Amino acid sequence: MSLDLPNLLNSASKEIVHKQTLQIKLTMINFRVDNSLALVTGCSRGIGMAMAVALAEAGADIIGVSNSMPSTGSDVEKAVNKTGRKFYPYKCDFSNRDNLYAFINEVKSNHPKIDILVNNAGHILRKPAAEHPDEYWDTIININLNAQFIITREIGKRMVEQKKGKIIFTASLLSFQGGILVPGYAASKGAISSLLKAFANEWAAHGVNVNGVAPGYISTDNTAQLRADENRSTAILSRIPAARWGTPEDIAGTTVFLASPASDYINGTIITVDGGWMGR
Repeated sequence: MSLDLPNLLNSASKEIVHKQTLQIKLTMINFRVDNSLALVTGCSRGIGMAMAVALAEAGADIIGVSNSMPSTGSDVEKAVNKTGRKFYPYKCDFSNRDNLYAFINEVKSNHPKIDILVNNAGHILRKPAAEHPDEYWDTIININLNAQFIITREIGKRMVEQKKGKIIFTASLLSFQGGILVPGYAASKGAISSLLKAFANEWAAHGVNVNGVAPGYISTDNTAQLRADENRSTAILSRIPAARWGTPEDIAGTTVFLASPASDYINGTIITVDGGWMGR
């Protein structure tokens, strides 16, 4: 009996291709967050909105909170609903401790199991260091640092109990650098770098991943003043190897990655999304 080698080889090749295709599909599933519930702060526009929509596209329902969030009809709600996922709007002034705790208590009562927390809410106030008033400092530290610590502690403790969760902080290039005219903002973002590592050190063993994404110079409301200054904008662009300002959507993929099972062995890390700025 003779062997039909061409057909045997062809069948073997098809089987190998089938297995490789199946493996690729299984790998891509690891980048999904289907049937998860994600709490995204500061998501009414800009980077936060892009994060929320990306997580919805990857399969998560979204709890969206910001100081300006309307009870219904926001742009981010419309965008999330278009993906087929649910959107739960909340309003909170992160600079007000009483308002912050009222929000936390309400959201924990309404949503006992939150799978993903994105600490994106932030604020920036510019003035030279010698003229930087206490009010600027206190406002920035309260919003960018104190509120994020409290939210993470309160939401994260339930993740520790359930032995599963993903926490993502929005860091900054100023988590590594000092910046200009923004001592309060630089201090808050530098502290975020250490804070997320402190949480990760304690919670990684409990199945909770705590990491950060550090956007570079992104075209948002926070950088409008810089982009309007022709000299400053030119100086910034000259250092970015990608030779352009980033967009909020540039942050989306990294956010989904850090929220997905694909990042299960990543803890206490900050991923820069900066067009190459930090490598220059």
